[in-house]
Amino acid sequence: MIDLKLLQKDFDTVAGALARKKVSVELLSDLKDKNETLKIAKQSFEAAQADQNAMSKLFGQYKREGKDTAELKEKVDANKEKLTSLIDVQREAEEALTKVVMAIPNIPDADVPDGDDEDQNVELKKVLTPREFDFDIQEHFELGDKNGWIDFERGVKLAHSRFVVLHGEGARLERALINFMLDFNRERGYHEVSVPQLVNRQALEGTGQLPKFEDDLYKMQDEELYLIPTAEVPLTNLFQDEIVPEDKLPVKMTGYTSCFRKEAGAAGRDTRGMIRQHQFHKVELVAITKPEQSEDVFNDMVETASGILSALDLPHRIVQLCTGDLGFSAARTIDIEVWLPGQGKYREISSISNTREFQARRAKIRYKENKKNMLVNTLNGSSLAVGRTIVAIMENHQNADGTITIPEVLRPYMGM
Repeated sequence: MIDLKLLQKDFDTVAGALARKKVSVELLSDLKDKNETLKIAKQSFEAAQADQNAMSKLFGQYKREGKDTAELKEKVDANKEKLTSLIDVQREAEEALTKVVMAIPNIPDADVPDGDDEDQNVELKKVLTPREFDFDIQEHFELGDKNGWIDFERGVKLAHSRFVVLHGEGARLERALINFMLDFNRERGYHEVSVPQLVNRQALEGTGQLPKFEDDLYKMQDEELYLIPTAEVPLTNLFQDEIVPEDKLPVKMTGYTSCFRKEAGAAGRDTRGMIRQHQFHKVELVAITKPEQSEDVFNDMVETASGILSALDLPHRIVQLCTGDLGFSAARTIDIEVWLPGQGKYREISSISNTREFQARRAKIRYKENKKNMLVNTLNGSSLAVGRTIVAIMENHQNADGTITIPEVLRPYMGM
Protein backbone atom coordinates (compact mmCIF):
# COMPACT_ATOMS: atom_id res chain seq x y z
CA MET A 1 0.00 0.00 0.00
CA ILE A 2 1.24 3.48 -0.80
CA ASP A 3 2.01 5.84 2.07
CA LEU A 4 -1.19 7.72 2.98
CA LYS A 5 0.77 10.35 4.90
CA LEU A 6 2.87 11.04 1.83
CA LEU A 7 -0.28 11.13 -0.28
CA GLN A 8 -1.88 13.73 2.00
CA LYS A 9 1.32 15.76 2.24
CA ASP A 10 2.10 15.89 -1.49
CA PHE A 11 -0.73 14.50 -3.61
CA ASP A 12 0.51 15.92 -6.93
CA THR A 13 3.94 14.27 -6.64
CA VAL A 14 2.42 10.89 -5.76
CA ALA A 15 -0.16 11.18 -8.55
CA GLY A 16 2.58 12.05 -11.05
CA ALA A 17 4.60 8.97 -10.02
CA LEU A 18 1.52 6.73 -10.29
CA ALA A 19 0.71 8.14 -13.73
CA ARG A 20 4.09 6.73 -14.88
CA LYS A 21 2.66 3.31 -14.02
CA LYS A 22 -0.42 3.92 -16.16
CA VAL A 23 -2.86 4.43 -13.30
CA SER A 24 -6.02 5.80 -14.95
CA VAL A 25 -7.09 9.42 -14.67
CA GLU A 26 -10.42 8.25 -13.23
CA LEU A 27 -8.77 6.29 -10.45
CA LEU A 28 -6.41 9.17 -9.64
CA SER A 29 -9.40 11.54 -9.58
CA ASP A 30 -11.27 9.24 -7.22
CA LEU A 31 -8.15 8.98 -5.07
CA LYS A 32 -7.89 12.77 -4.95
CA ASP A 33 -11.57 13.18 -4.00
CA LYS A 34 -11.33 10.60 -1.21
CA ASN A 35 -8.10 12.16 0.01
CA GLU A 36 -9.68 15.64 0.12
CA THR A 37 -12.75 14.29 1.92
CA LEU A 38 -10.54 12.76 4.59
CA LYS A 39 -8.46 15.92 4.89
CA ILE A 40 -11.62 18.02 5.46
CA ALA A 41 -12.95 15.47 7.96
CA LYS A 42 -9.69 15.59 9.91
CA GLN A 43 -9.65 19.40 9.90
CA SER A 44 -13.23 19.53 11.18
CA PHE A 45 -12.46 17.08 13.95
CA GLU A 46 -9.26 18.88 14.94
CA ALA A 47 -11.10 22.23 15.05
CA ALA A 48 -13.82 20.78 17.26
CA GLN A 49 -11.16 19.13 19.44
CA ALA A 50 -9.40 22.48 19.82
CA ASP A 51 -12.71 24.10 20.85
CA GLN A 52 -13.22 21.33 23.40
CA ASN A 53 -9.76 21.85 24.88
CA ALA A 54 -10.29 25.62 25.06
CA MET A 55 -13.67 25.24 26.78
CA SER A 56 -12.25 22.70 29.22
CA LYS A 57 -9.62 25.23 30.28
CA LEU A 58 -12.36 27.81 30.86
CA PHE A 59 -13.98 25.57 33.49
CA GLY A 60 -11.05 26.05 35.85
CA GLN A 61 -10.97 29.78 35.16
CA TYR A 62 -14.72 30.17 35.75
CA LYS A 63 -14.55 28.29 39.04
CA ARG A 64 -11.63 30.38 40.25
CA GLU A 65 -13.53 33.52 39.35
CA GLY A 66 -16.83 32.22 40.82
CA LYS A 67 -18.66 32.37 37.49
CA ASP A 68 -21.67 30.21 36.57
CA THR A 69 -20.56 27.23 34.42
CA ALA A 70 -24.01 25.98 33.39
CA GLU A 71 -24.01 27.57 29.94
CA LEU A 72 -20.39 26.51 29.34
CA LYS A 73 -21.26 22.95 30.34
CA GLU A 74 -24.08 22.88 27.77
CA LYS A 75 -21.61 23.97 25.08
CA VAL A 76 -19.08 21.33 26.16
CA ASP A 77 -21.70 18.57 26.13
CA ALA A 78 -22.96 19.67 22.69
CA ASN A 79 -19.39 19.73 21.36
CA LYS A 80 -18.76 16.22 22.75
CA GLU A 81 -21.67 14.93 20.66
CA LYS A 82 -20.28 16.81 17.68
CA LEU A 83 -16.86 15.19 18.22
CA THR A 84 -18.44 11.73 18.33
CA SER A 85 -20.18 12.43 15.03
CA LEU A 86 -17.03 13.89 13.45
CA ILE A 87 -14.86 10.93 14.47
CA ASP A 88 -17.38 8.64 12.74
CA VAL A 89 -17.21 10.81 9.61
CA GLN A 90 -13.40 10.67 9.73
CA ARG A 91 -13.41 6.89 10.16
CA GLU A 92 -15.76 6.46 7.19
CA ALA A 93 -13.56 8.75 5.08
CA GLU A 94 -10.46 6.74 6.05
CA GLU A 95 -12.17 3.47 5.13
CA ALA A 96 -13.31 4.88 1.77
CA LEU A 97 -9.79 6.11 0.99
CA THR A 98 -8.20 2.82 2.08
CA LYS A 99 -10.56 0.90 -0.21
CA VAL A 100 -9.38 2.95 -3.18
CA VAL A 101 -5.74 2.83 -2.09
CA MET A 102 -5.83 -1.00 -1.92
CA ALA A 103 -6.42 -0.95 -5.68
CA ILE A 104 -3.54 1.49 -6.30
CA PRO A 105 -0.20 -0.05 -7.41
CA ASN A 106 3.19 0.69 -5.93
CA ILE A 107 5.07 3.82 -6.91
CA PRO A 108 7.93 3.01 -9.34
CA ASP A 109 11.47 3.94 -8.39
CA ALA A 110 12.52 7.27 -9.90
CA ASP A 111 15.19 5.67 -12.12
CA VAL A 112 12.89 3.01 -13.62
CA PRO A 113 12.66 3.79 -17.36
CA ASP A 114 9.35 5.09 -18.70
CA GLY A 115 7.53 2.95 -21.23
CA ASP A 116 4.13 1.65 -22.29
CA ASP A 117 4.75 -2.10 -22.37
CA GLU A 118 7.38 -4.86 -22.64
CA ASP A 119 8.64 -3.42 -25.94
CA GLN A 120 10.14 -0.52 -23.96
CA ASN A 121 12.00 -2.73 -21.47
CA VAL A 122 15.76 -2.18 -21.40
CA GLU A 123 18.26 -4.99 -21.96
CA LEU A 124 21.13 -4.69 -19.47
CA LYS A 125 23.31 -7.59 -20.59
CA LYS A 126 23.42 -11.01 -22.21
CA VAL A 127 24.92 -14.05 -20.47
CA LEU A 128 26.32 -16.94 -22.59
CA THR A 129 26.07 -17.16 -26.36
CA PRO A 130 23.24 -19.12 -27.98
CA ARG A 131 24.36 -22.35 -29.63
CA GLU A 132 24.46 -22.66 -33.40
CA PHE A 133 22.69 -25.79 -34.66
CA ASP A 134 23.63 -27.70 -37.81
CA PHE A 135 20.26 -29.49 -37.97
CA ASP A 136 16.58 -28.47 -37.93
CA ILE A 137 15.63 -27.21 -34.47
CA GLN A 138 12.58 -28.74 -32.81
CA GLU A 139 10.38 -27.06 -30.21
CA HIS A 140 9.95 -28.59 -26.79
CA PHE A 141 6.50 -30.04 -27.45
CA GLU A 142 7.86 -31.94 -30.46
CA LEU A 143 10.82 -33.20 -28.42
CA GLY A 144 8.52 -34.05 -25.51
CA ASP A 145 6.36 -36.22 -27.75
CA LYS A 146 9.36 -37.88 -29.40
CA ASN A 147 11.02 -38.75 -26.06
CA GLY A 148 7.80 -39.66 -24.26
CA TRP A 149 8.39 -36.94 -21.63
CA ILE A 150 5.29 -34.76 -21.96
CA ASP A 151 1.69 -35.98 -22.20
CA PHE A 152 -0.61 -33.11 -23.10
CA GLU A 153 -3.69 -35.21 -23.91
CA ARG A 154 -3.85 -36.88 -20.50
CA GLY A 155 -3.27 -33.54 -18.80
CA VAL A 156 -6.43 -32.30 -20.52
CA LYS A 157 -8.27 -35.52 -19.65
CA LEU A 158 -7.41 -35.17 -15.95
CA ALA A 159 -8.17 -31.44 -15.74
CA HIS A 160 -8.54 -29.29 -18.87
CA SER A 161 -6.33 -27.32 -21.26
CA ARG A 162 -2.98 -25.96 -20.01
CA PHE A 163 -2.32 -28.89 -17.68
CA VAL A 164 0.31 -31.53 -18.50
CA VAL A 165 1.60 -34.89 -17.29
CA LEU A 166 5.34 -35.62 -17.27
CA HIS A 167 6.66 -39.18 -17.68
CA GLY A 168 9.90 -41.00 -17.05
CA GLU A 169 13.03 -38.93 -17.55
CA GLY A 170 10.91 -35.78 -17.95
CA ALA A 171 9.40 -36.27 -14.48
CA ARG A 172 12.82 -37.07 -13.03
CA LEU A 173 14.25 -33.93 -14.64
CA GLU A 174 11.55 -31.84 -12.95
CA ARG A 175 12.38 -33.33 -9.54
CA ALA A 176 16.12 -32.94 -10.17
CA LEU A 177 15.72 -29.27 -11.07
CA ILE A 178 13.74 -28.50 -7.91
CA ASN A 179 16.38 -30.10 -5.70
CA PHE A 180 19.27 -28.51 -7.60
CA MET A 181 17.72 -25.04 -7.41
CA LEU A 182 17.00 -25.32 -3.68
CA ASP A 183 20.55 -26.52 -2.98
CA PHE A 184 22.03 -23.78 -5.19
CA ASN A 185 20.07 -21.10 -3.33
CA ARG A 186 20.78 -22.58 0.11
CA GLU A 187 24.52 -22.59 -0.59
CA ARG A 188 24.26 -18.87 -1.31
CA GLY A 189 22.74 -18.04 2.04
CA TYR A 190 19.00 -18.51 1.47
CA HIS A 191 17.23 -20.37 4.28
CA GLU A 192 15.04 -23.19 2.94
CA VAL A 193 11.37 -23.08 3.99
CA SER A 194 8.43 -25.35 3.17
CA VAL A 195 5.13 -23.47 3.29
CA PRO A 196 1.38 -24.15 2.81
CA GLN A 197 0.05 -23.89 -0.72
CA LEU A 198 -3.33 -22.67 0.54
CA VAL A 199 -3.47 -19.23 2.18
CA ASN A 200 -6.15 -16.95 3.59
CA ARG A 201 -7.40 -13.64 2.22
CA GLN A 202 -5.27 -11.60 4.61
CA ALA A 203 -2.07 -13.12 3.25
CA LEU A 204 -3.02 -12.31 -0.35
CA GLU A 205 -3.98 -8.77 0.63
CA GLY A 206 -0.60 -8.42 2.33
CA THR A 207 1.39 -9.11 -0.84
CA GLY A 208 -1.03 -7.29 -3.17
CA GLN A 209 -2.81 -10.08 -5.06
CA LEU A 210 -6.12 -9.11 -3.43
CA PRO A 211 -8.41 -7.38 -3.97
CA LYS A 212 -7.29 -6.45 -7.50
CA PHE A 213 -6.54 -9.92 -8.93
CA GLU A 214 -9.23 -12.05 -7.29
CA ASP A 215 -10.54 -13.33 -10.64
CA ASP A 216 -7.09 -14.84 -11.41
CA LEU A 217 -7.04 -16.96 -8.24
CA TYR A 218 -8.41 -20.42 -7.49
CA LYS A 219 -10.59 -20.23 -4.36
CA MET A 220 -11.83 -23.04 -2.13
CA GLN A 221 -15.59 -23.43 -2.16
CA ASP A 222 -17.32 -22.31 1.07
CA GLU A 223 -13.99 -21.47 2.69
CA GLU A 224 -11.84 -18.31 2.70
CA LEU A 225 -8.74 -20.11 1.38
CA TYR A 226 -6.98 -19.69 -1.95
CA LEU A 227 -4.43 -21.74 -3.90
CA ILE A 228 -1.26 -19.67 -4.07
CA PRO A 229 -0.22 -18.01 -7.37
CA THR A 230 3.41 -17.90 -6.14
CA ALA A 231 5.42 -18.87 -3.04
CA GLU A 232 6.05 -15.14 -2.55
CA VAL A 233 2.67 -15.01 -0.76
CA PRO A 234 3.25 -17.48 2.10
CA LEU A 235 6.98 -16.76 2.41
CA THR A 236 6.49 -13.00 2.78
CA ASN A 237 3.50 -13.40 5.08
CA LEU A 238 5.46 -15.58 7.50
CA PHE A 239 6.26 -12.21 9.10
CA GLN A 240 2.79 -10.68 8.76
CA ASP A 241 2.01 -8.30 11.67
CA GLU A 242 5.38 -8.99 13.31
CA ILE A 243 8.35 -6.94 14.43
CA VAL A 244 11.47 -8.68 13.10
CA PRO A 245 14.55 -8.27 15.32
CA GLU A 246 16.94 -5.84 13.64
CA ASP A 247 19.92 -8.16 14.10
CA LYS A 248 18.09 -10.89 12.12
CA LEU A 249 17.87 -8.73 8.99
CA PRO A 250 18.19 -9.41 6.17
CA VAL A 251 16.09 -12.58 6.23
CA LYS A 252 16.77 -14.49 2.99
CA MET A 253 14.54 -17.46 2.15
CA THR A 254 14.00 -19.97 -0.63
CA GLY A 255 11.13 -22.39 -1.09
CA TYR A 256 9.53 -24.69 -3.63
CA THR A 257 5.78 -24.78 -4.28
CA SER A 258 3.30 -25.52 -6.98
CA CYS A 259 1.62 -22.33 -8.23
CA PHE A 260 -1.92 -21.95 -9.54
CA ARG A 261 -3.26 -19.24 -11.84
CA LYS A 262 -6.55 -19.07 -13.73
CA GLU A 263 -5.10 -16.51 -16.10
CA ALA A 264 -2.47 -18.30 -18.13
CA GLY A 265 -1.82 -15.74 -20.83
CA ALA A 266 -3.74 -14.15 -23.64
CA ALA A 267 -5.98 -16.33 -25.80
CA GLY A 268 -4.10 -17.73 -28.78
CA ARG A 269 -0.66 -17.17 -27.26
CA ASP A 270 1.49 -20.17 -26.29
CA THR A 271 -1.48 -22.51 -26.62
CA ARG A 272 0.90 -25.37 -27.41
CA GLY A 273 3.44 -26.64 -24.93
CA MET A 274 4.39 -25.84 -21.35
CA ILE A 275 5.10 -22.08 -21.48
CA ARG A 276 1.78 -21.03 -19.94
CA GLN A 277 0.09 -23.39 -17.51
CA HIS A 278 -2.64 -23.11 -14.89
CA GLN A 279 -0.49 -25.21 -12.52
CA PHE A 280 3.29 -25.02 -12.52
CA HIS A 281 6.20 -25.54 -10.14
CA LYS A 282 8.52 -22.77 -9.06
CA VAL A 283 11.43 -22.24 -6.69
CA GLU A 284 11.21 -18.79 -5.13
CA LEU A 285 13.54 -16.33 -3.44
CA VAL A 286 12.09 -13.95 -0.84
CA ALA A 287 13.92 -11.43 1.35
CA ILE A 288 12.92 -9.20 4.27
CA THR A 289 15.43 -6.37 4.69
CA LYS A 290 16.11 -2.96 6.14
CA PRO A 291 15.67 -0.26 3.47
CA GLU A 292 19.42 0.34 3.16
CA GLN A 293 20.03 -3.40 2.60
CA SER A 294 17.45 -4.02 -0.09
CA GLU A 295 19.38 -2.90 -3.16
CA ASP A 296 22.34 -5.19 -2.37
CA VAL A 297 19.99 -8.10 -1.69
CA PHE A 298 18.09 -7.34 -4.90
CA ASN A 299 21.29 -7.56 -6.93
CA ASP A 300 22.24 -10.78 -5.13
CA MET A 301 18.88 -12.32 -6.03
CA VAL A 302 19.39 -11.45 -9.69
CA GLU A 303 22.91 -12.96 -9.64
CA THR A 304 21.62 -16.11 -7.90
CA ALA A 305 18.85 -16.75 -10.44
CA SER A 306 21.23 -15.98 -13.32
CA GLY A 307 23.81 -18.30 -11.76
CA ILE A 308 21.42 -21.24 -11.96
CA LEU A 309 20.91 -20.68 -15.69
CA SER A 310 24.66 -20.38 -16.23
CA ALA A 311 25.23 -23.63 -14.32
CA LEU A 312 22.70 -25.29 -16.64
CA ASP A 313 24.52 -23.79 -19.67
CA LEU A 314 21.41 -21.85 -20.73
CA PRO A 315 21.96 -18.53 -22.54
CA HIS A 316 19.89 -15.70 -21.09
CA ARG A 317 19.64 -11.96 -20.80
CA ILE A 318 18.97 -9.50 -17.96
CA VAL A 319 16.21 -6.96 -18.65
CA GLN A 320 15.12 -3.85 -16.72
CA LEU A 321 11.32 -3.50 -16.82
CA CYS A 322 9.85 -0.14 -17.78
CA THR A 323 7.03 1.52 -15.84
CA GLY A 324 4.33 0.16 -18.16
CA ASP A 325 5.40 -3.45 -17.60
CA LEU A 326 5.96 -3.33 -13.82
CA GLY A 327 3.81 -5.58 -11.65
CA PHE A 328 1.25 -4.20 -9.20
CA SER A 329 3.43 -4.42 -6.06
CA ALA A 330 6.82 -3.75 -7.65
CA ALA A 331 8.83 -0.55 -7.39
CA ARG A 332 11.61 -2.09 -9.51
CA THR A 333 11.80 -5.35 -11.47
CA ILE A 334 14.51 -7.22 -13.34
CA ASP A 335 13.38 -9.99 -15.66
CA ILE A 336 15.68 -12.81 -16.68
CA GLU A 337 14.82 -14.15 -20.12
CA VAL A 338 16.15 -17.51 -21.31
CA TRP A 339 16.96 -18.21 -24.95
CA LEU A 340 14.56 -20.67 -26.60
CA PRO A 341 16.02 -21.74 -29.97
CA GLY A 342 12.76 -23.40 -31.00
CA GLN A 343 11.06 -20.00 -30.88
CA GLY A 344 14.17 -18.05 -31.83
CA LYS A 345 13.65 -15.58 -29.00
CA TYR A 346 14.30 -14.87 -25.33
CA ARG A 347 11.38 -15.64 -22.98
CA GLU A 348 10.86 -14.69 -19.33
CA ILE A 349 11.91 -17.36 -16.84
CA SER A 350 12.42 -15.22 -13.73
CA SER A 351 11.03 -11.94 -12.45
CA ILE A 352 12.80 -10.34 -9.47
CA SER A 353 11.17 -7.38 -7.73
CA ASN A 354 11.85 -4.95 -4.92
CA THR A 355 8.52 -3.77 -3.48
CA ARG A 356 10.19 -1.36 -1.02
CA GLU A 357 7.69 -0.71 1.84
CA PHE A 358 4.57 -1.44 -0.24
CA GLN A 359 3.91 -5.00 0.94
CA ALA A 360 5.29 -4.33 4.41
CA ARG A 361 2.76 -1.54 4.94
CA ARG A 362 -0.11 -3.82 3.86
CA ALA A 363 1.13 -6.82 5.85
CA LYS A 364 2.40 -4.77 8.84
CA ILE A 365 5.95 -6.17 8.74
CA ARG A 366 8.27 -4.00 10.82
CA TYR A 367 11.57 -3.87 12.64
CA LYS A 368 12.69 -1.70 15.54
CA GLU A 369 15.44 0.88 15.07
CA ASN A 370 16.41 3.27 17.88
CA LYS A 371 13.27 2.12 19.75
CA LYS A 372 11.06 3.18 16.83
CA ASN A 373 9.03 0.80 14.64
CA MET A 374 10.11 0.99 10.99
CA LEU A 375 8.75 -0.72 7.89
CA VAL A 376 10.96 -3.36 6.25
CA ASN A 377 11.53 -3.74 2.51
CA THR A 378 10.32 -6.98 0.91
CA LEU A 379 11.76 -8.58 -2.22
CA ASN A 380 10.81 -11.64 -4.26
CA GLY A 381 11.97 -13.46 -7.35
CA SER A 382 11.67 -16.70 -9.31
CA SER A 383 14.67 -18.96 -9.00
CA LEU A 384 13.35 -20.46 -11.24
CA ALA A 385 10.10 -21.40 -12.97
CA VAL A 386 10.67 -25.16 -13.26
CA GLY A 387 8.51 -25.88 -16.32
CA ARG A 388 10.14 -23.15 -18.38
CA THR A 389 13.57 -24.38 -17.30
CA ILE A 390 12.65 -27.85 -18.59
CA VAL A 391 11.57 -26.25 -21.88
CA ALA A 392 14.87 -24.36 -22.11
CA ILE A 393 16.95 -27.48 -21.38
CA MET A 394 15.07 -29.52 -23.98
CA GLU A 395 15.46 -26.91 -26.73
CA ASN A 396 19.02 -25.76 -25.99
CA HIS A 397 20.45 -29.23 -25.34
CA GLN A 398 18.67 -31.18 -28.08
CA ASN A 399 20.59 -33.42 -30.43
CA ALA A 400 20.15 -34.15 -34.12
CA ASP A 401 18.43 -37.48 -33.37
CA GLY A 402 15.91 -35.79 -31.06
CA THR A 403 17.50 -36.94 -27.81
CA ILE A 404 18.32 -34.42 -25.08
CA THR A 405 21.63 -34.07 -23.25
CA ILE A 406 21.09 -33.57 -19.51
CA PRO A 407 23.27 -30.75 -18.09
CA GLU A 408 26.18 -32.13 -16.11
CA VAL A 409 25.18 -30.46 -12.80
CA LEU A 410 21.83 -32.30 -12.85
CA ARG A 411 23.14 -35.78 -13.53
CA PRO A 412 23.86 -36.65 -9.86
CA TYR A 413 20.29 -35.56 -9.01
CA MET A 414 18.97 -37.98 -11.64
CA GLY A 415 21.16 -40.92 -10.64
CA MET A 416 23.07 -40.71 -13.93
